[in-house]
Amino acid sequence: MKKEYIKELFEHFESACYDFDGIECWSARELQSILGYAKWDNFKNVIDKAKKSCEQAGEAIKNHFADIGKMVEIGSGVEKEITDFALTRYACYLIAQNGDATTKSEIAFAQTYFAVQTRKQEIIERRLLDVARVTAREKLSKSEKKLSGIIYERGVDEKSFAVIRSKGDQALFGGKSTNDMKRVLKIPESRPLADFLPTLTIKAKDFATELTSHNVVDKDLKGDIQISKEHVENNKAVRAMLKDRGVIPEELPTAEDVKKVQRRLESEEKKVLKEVKKIQNKKKG
Repeated sequence: MKKEYIKELFEHFESACYDFDGIECWSARELQSILGYAKWDNFKNVIDKAKKSCEQAGEAIKNHFADIGKMVEIGSGVEKEITDFALTRYACYLIAQNGDATTKSEIAFAQTYFAVQTRKQEIIERRLLDVARVTAREKLSKSEKKLSGIIYERGVDEKSFAVIRSKGDQALFGGKSTNDMKRVLKIPESRPLADFLPTLTIKAKDFATELTSHNVVDKDLKGDIQISKEHVENNKAVRAMLKDRGVIPEELPTAEDVKKVQRRLESEEKKVLKEVKKIQNKKKG
């Protein structure tokens, strides 16, 4: 394909995109024209194949192919309802994959365009999840440090705090101790359990820890026994809430080492800054 033609197709796809209830979408009727299909019936066959692919992938068809039939004027003020769909980026990708790339250069371009754009979206979503997990882990560290400071003033030393924290884990994970969970999740003994927990569990631990900090001060608790009992009860309460919503903390799978995730995010940030500097230097030149 010539560069001018590729640029034209790219602009067509970009300009055809619109917002539908907060979701990026394309009109099937407009996509039909962009992909070079003269007849709706022929294009509808491709859409039907794409719907089957969507279903086979375990996705709900209605979430990607929204029926938005509309009225169009056919002459002399007479209107007729025609079939149309609001298509998500994923739906467009499936349509492109089910189109005939051998006879239509537009389909060949669309296959690449939507594959790349969908991948970009996946990368953004993954990064947001990574940031959320790293942030949750940092928050838990701060909450534990805060609790440690509060209870130190109430007769609990660092060694006793480690025991209290372990008892809290045992309450949260249905009787499994911190070391039990490390063995189950195959976590090195030298590493903190929280570094390999999913975001939900990290936040659960953080919530229980914050509750303990609040209640230790509010109830004026002192010493190992009172504070340990409070922390265990709070973790049991959080566990009960999770179980009520169908989540069993000890059954959730291990997550990627949060330190590795953090290094990846930092590396990506450095790359972005490098690209920004390149652009700035070009502008100056």
